[in-house]
Amino acid sequence: MAVVHQEESANATAFLDFLRLLKERHPNRMIALVLDNARIHHARMVKDFLREEGQCFHFLYLPPYSPQLNPIERLWKWLKDTVITNAFHKDRHEILQAVQRLIHYIPKRPEDVLRRLECAV
Repeated sequence: MAVVHQEESANATAFLDFLRLLKERHPNRMIALVLDNARIHHARMVKDFLREEGQCFHFLYLPPYSPQLNPIERLWKWLKDTVITNAFHKDRHEILQAVQRLIHYIPKRPEDVLRRLECAV
């Protein structure tokens, strides 16, 4: 399942907000997240949150410098190829609309998306 949460910047506070959002949306589920080793994923505030109220989370860290193991990297590439490369957008709003179109496509065509991300079985 892909969950999209838009923030102005990628920092520990934004990541913590994302974790709280996931916990709120799925209160009775175990949530496994595949993460790279970005500093925000190891921040003290994140560790404190997990210790106090994060029993529902299980973090799976990828080895350092291994973007080939992370399907989200292929999603970012697809997004860039679709939305940014050889495209002109008159303003930020138009870029966000193009991103939203791709995001709305994902749940409608999961088999195509998995194939595109080279995750199909």
